[in-house]
Amino acid sequence: MRAPRISFIVPVLNDAQRLQRCLRSIAATTTDPALIEVIVVDNNSRDNSADVARSQGARVVTLALESVAELRNAGAADASGEILAFVDADHEISTEWTSAVIDTLQDPAVAAAGALCHAPADGTWVQHAYGALRGTPRGRHDVEWLGSGNLAVTRQAFRQCGGFDTSLTTCEDVDLCNRLRAGGYRIVSDARMRSVHFGDPATLRDVVKGELWRGRDNLRVSLRGEPSWRALPSVLLPIIDAACLLLAAVAILFGLAGSRAALGIAIVSLVAIAAGATLRPARMAVRERRFRGVSMLQAWIVSCAYDAGRALALLMRAQHRAGEARAVTVP
Repeated sequence: MRAPRISFIVPVLNDAQRLQRCLRSIAATTTDPALIEVIVVDNNSRDNSADVARSQGARVVTLALESVAELRNAGAADASGEILAFVDADHEISTEWTSAVIDTLQDPAVAAAGALCHAPADGTWVQHAYGALRGTPRGRHDVEWLGSGNLAVTRQAFRQCGGFDTSLTTCEDVDLCNRLRAGGYRIVSDARMRSVHFGDPATLRDVVKGELWRGRDNLRVSLRGEPSWRALPSVLLPIIDAACLLLAAVAILFGLAGSRAALGIAIVSLVAIAAGATLRPARMAVRERRFRGVSMLQAWIVSCAYDAGRALALLMRAQHRAGEARAVTVP
């Protein structure tokens, strides 16, 4: 029986160096070049991302679009494979990735497969803590959603659900998976689809900025369709934290004017935010069995930055880090 062809769709914007590593890892997943095709959707990069893609044997589609959802949909429309593999330019996938996808998606009830990403081995302490909070993929099991930087979807299911929602700036992967499940399909996490994400935030400032951008569509997507108890913290925490931030800011202004009670309110509000940020590290400690003091403290600090970004996303708008990146040419 012929193995299904896999179309890798890689969106890129001014990221030639990491794109080169990504494409090399994709090529290493098979010894049969006919099994895969690689489509790089270049969002009008100012560096030589397109040249790097062509040098690695990829077909390049150059467009100037607003959202990554549009880029991925454009790549999918140009693809010929029965499986659409969405891998971002700042990822590096394992050599068994392709075989794992074919194995998992042979079940007609499964529409999508992927796995949580790993932090870079030589990353900063922030990246390692961020990765630990995200979780470590183990085995193969059903999940509610998977990130679109490391995701494979059957072409049939992708078309049936209408692809990525281009009205969303972020959280388009959560929305896609929700619609796939609503259509009766399963979403499966397979640890063999290992992916290292070199785009994980390296500093606390990056965490805040990243979640400030990523959180803009969080509530909109979370409140779509069937309500989920698992999504409840993702909905309530940013709202509560945003309210506490506003309350603290107002209280500090009154406190500076001489009101001790107002300063007390500000302190209580900030303590409430810090207390809420302990939920994620506590869950990590149980799941990952990481109870060491230093790693727990680091995870809590990153969680505070994460929650601050998600709360601020309800109050202001930020540009994605990739949109701010300087173009770098790869020799």
